[in-house]
Amino acid sequence: MAGLSFRHIYKKYPGGVTAVSDFCLEVKDKEFIIFVGPSGCGKSTTLRMIAGLEEITEGELFIGDKLVNDIAPKDRDIAMVFQNYALYPHMTVADNMAFGLKLRKVPKDEIKRKVEQAAKILDITHLLDRRPKQLSGGQKQRVALGRAIVREPKVFLLDEPLSNLDAKLRAAMRTELTKLHKRLETTFIYVTHDQVEAMTMATRIVVMKDGLIQQVDTPQNLYDYPVNLFVAGFIGTPQMNFIEAKLVDKGGDVYVTWCTEETKDQPSIVSTVKLPADKANAPELKDYIGKEVIMGIRPECLRDDEESIAKMSDAVIEATVDVTELMGAEIYLYMTSAGQKLTARVSPRSTTRSGDAVKIALDVSRVHIFDKDTEKCIIH
Repeated sequence: MAGLSFRHIYKKYPGGVTAVSDFCLEVKDKEFIIFVGPSGCGKSTTLRMIAGLEEITEGELFIGDKLVNDIAPKDRDIAMVFQNYALYPHMTVADNMAFGLKLRKVPKDEIKRKVEQAAKILDITHLLDRRPKQLSGGQKQRVALGRAIVREPKVFLLDEPLSNLDAKLRAAMRTELTKLHKRLETTFIYVTHDQVEAMTMATRIVVMKDGLIQQVDTPQNLYDYPVNLFVAGFIGTPQMNFIEAKLVDKGGDVYVTWCTEETKDQPSIVSTVKLPADKANAPELKDYIGKEVIMGIRPECLRDDEESIAKMSDAVIEATVDVTELMGAEIYLYMTSAGQKLTARVSPRSTTRSGDAVKIALDVSRVHIFDKDTEKCIIH
């Protein structure tokens, strides 16, 4: 087993395109690390550099204590599972799983033992004599994982392995992969653009944008303490509400206020909420009083029930409901308040409907304030 060390890794292509910039990361042995970010952010390129399928332009990559920059992919002791499974159509499942071992001249009885053992772990023993065209997408995915498992690599690399599966099977395979990681006790490095996969499986998540690491942390810390606007908006479904607002000091209390522009036909509509004392008194906030900021608040922190409205009277706004979506266990309210679009996750027992003018309480103990220019988080 092995950890990985990325030391100032760059990937530059001819023509001045830089896909990955100054990538620094320490991956501990047996971690389940997930690279997440939008398409083109450099996550798959980074994975391919680990595999040796892409050359590292600058920097050093260590697998365990071994510098692997100039080591061939076959000698890196890693196994990669691709998005399209990459199975040989003319071979049986057993032969697909055994192929890499045969190339390495592993004895036949050992190959048979390893294939049967991996098939048992993945519950595909009954499929060993079938060919890929006789398998479902989920079964093909298990075979691709089995081919990696039999090699007993130091590191598993998985490049969007669930993206070709339907939603139900994807959810089931997430659970299976988490159990597999615990059972094998091996380092997993996984690439996805799906933040639900990242939140449910990873021990730590690496959020990337434009080839740069934005934040590395546990799923819960990323959700609760995003370092900037991009991470805050990328992690969480529905995404965090962002309100362009102003911080105002009134007699020692700090308020967040936002409004529509006043016109000849329409007066300005204003929404105001009071920040709790611990946030209002934060030293980091002092320089922003009287200035424009961005307030972030998660949809579950917006409440439409009477108890919350009475309890949080200093942070109640008026809004117009544009659309409601019943999700079964909850309702999403899409609203407008003083010109700003907001989303709330409320109880399925809510009686709020499209077109209603409602009062909404904000749980201001959980707001985030961001610098409008740098987009960095000032306070959580």
